[in-house]
Amino acid sequence: MTEKPGYTEAFRELQHIVAEIEEGQIDVDELSEKVKRAAELIRICKEKLHNTSEDVQQILKELEESESKSSNQT
Repeated sequence: MTEKPGYTEAFRELQHIVAEIEEGQIDVDELSEKVKRAAELIRICKEKLHNTSEDVQQILKELEESESKSSNQT
């Protein structure tokens, strides 16, 4: 199994595919494969953004709890 690209790599590849489609550089034979790859890249980007959002929310929650405990001890 191939490793999933990181967010930046996936986003760049997605931008490249979109540019090719917009410029009409893809023939009909390639279009289906490019669209499938674009959909896969979109899923990867959304998953990474979702996971990052969850991580940030967890960190903020932990910081708030830590601050709350600190203020209660004084």
